[in-house]
Amino acid sequence: MKKLLLLLCCSTAVATQAQNTINITTQQYDILKQANQLDYSKHYNFTDVDFTKRSMRPSQKAIDRSPSAICSCLIPLDATFTVAMAPNDDGSSVLINIPFNFNFYGTTYTSLYINNNGNISFTAPYGSFTSNPFPDPTFEMIAPFWADVDTRDTTISGLVYYKIFPTYMVIKWDSVAYYNGLAHFPGFSKSNTFQLIISDGVDPILPSGDNAGFCYQDMQWTTGSVSGGVNGFSGIPATVGVNKGDGISYFQVGRFNNKGVVFDGPYGNNDSVDWLDNQGMYFDVATVGNFPPVVINNSICDTIDVYTGDTTHSMASFVDSVQFFIGVTTPEDGQTINATITSPTYPANLSYTLSKNTPTYKEYACNFVVAGLPVGLYPINITATDNGTPVSSTLRTVYIRNIYEAPLITGINSSSQHTTIKIYPNPANDNIIVKHNFATVSNLSLTNILGQVVMNVQLNTQQQSIDISGLNKGIFFATISNKAGESEIIKFVKK
Repeated sequence: MKKLLLLLCCSTAVATQAQNTINITTQQYDILKQANQLDYSKHYNFTDVDFTKRSMRPSQKAIDRSPSAICSCLIPLDATFTVAMAPNDDGSSVLINIPFNFNFYGTTYTSLYINNNGNISFTAPYGSFTSNPFPDPTFEMIAPFWADVDTRDTTISGLVYYKIFPTYMVIKWDSVAYYNGLAHFPGFSKSNTFQLIISDGVDPILPSGDNAGFCYQDMQWTTGSVSGGVNGFSGIPATVGVNKGDGISYFQVGRFNNKGVVFDGPYGNNDSVDWLDNQGMYFDVATVGNFPPVVINNSICDTIDVYTGDTTHSMASFVDSVQFFIGVTTPEDGQTINATITSPTYPANLSYTLSKNTPTYKEYACNFVVAGLPVGLYPINITATDNGTPVSSTLRTVYIRNIYEAPLITGINSSSQHTTIKIYPNPANDNIIVKHNFATVSNLSLTNILGQVVMNVQLNTQQQSIDISGLNKGIFFATISNKAGESEIIKFVKK
């Protein structure tokens, strides 16, 4: 009876704009939500949210974030992204068409819904703000972080964005707040930033054979107040994982409802959300049957850059080595996990210890020594195996990238000291000016950090403009030489 009275009181102030759209104030919505009277078949339009307070474009703060300083799988947000939905609570996007086939447990989809509460779905939008553990026969979703996201107050919360490419799609929940966060922190709210990528299973944006990936930046909360959260924590945990909705096909990474870095695997105790910070994980959700183990690359995602001879980039206790963590988990309940880690090219340079050990999750503290190794990529192979039926394995490769050797730290390695060359601007965008004082016709050769020649250009004058727009971003070595045997090398960066 009490719920009915609440609904009647609110209904007098609710106007129907369309058959499935309800105009409502944020206060009226909160009353219905807290009384468990929301109708998820309706779209709620907030009449008191000032949509002009924040442009429907990424903020400059978001654009300026550097993914290389956070996690190499985190796609930087820029003005080419589209806002998935206006500021809302428990809302969803319209049905979005994608130009590629996405295989979800054997079913192909070419459209999807982005749900504000940290997940996507295919057959219907979902507004459910209190998450369930997986498997769950009632929800079909891919959930990088299923929890009660509230973006209505754009002074404390970011929005949800997406960008579609021919063969993949990026969805990003950027600095999003939780429900009723402002009531606990006037003028300030905790926020989460996380990302989902889905692909055709072929695009190299994800490792070979995978068609989905989760990536996280700073994760500061887990639970909204209606789900039992207090100051963003406790209560019913947030769920990370994938669920087909048939009670059979699923996997779970974990359930999170407290702060800290404690994590014991996908099942068992509730976990700490800071463990997700800077994590990256990839998987193939086309798999039908026993889902293979998931390799979690803590803080590195796929490639670790090492600056030989530069102690400021060394994470170990000695120079010219790099320390990193690798986690492996079995995402299905009742299974156990084991792993091997190898360096196929320099096995003696790799060492590791088991830093966390539970039946469903193991974490390895690894160290790779790069002292004396030439410029290039060095693969570290992780093979994780479960005890399902049939047994399933995952091979993942993380690369150690030696950026440059100590003798090249100055940027110039010269075999002819009486000549000078200059390349500017450095760093450069699409063009560089090459200036030298060789008396004869010379040749410019550009080499990437793998030692591969990516461009050869004849220099007919002592100052010449070179188009480098076709090169990928990164570090290159320019070698200028002539028939007399004179040569010089200089390092430059393409932005």
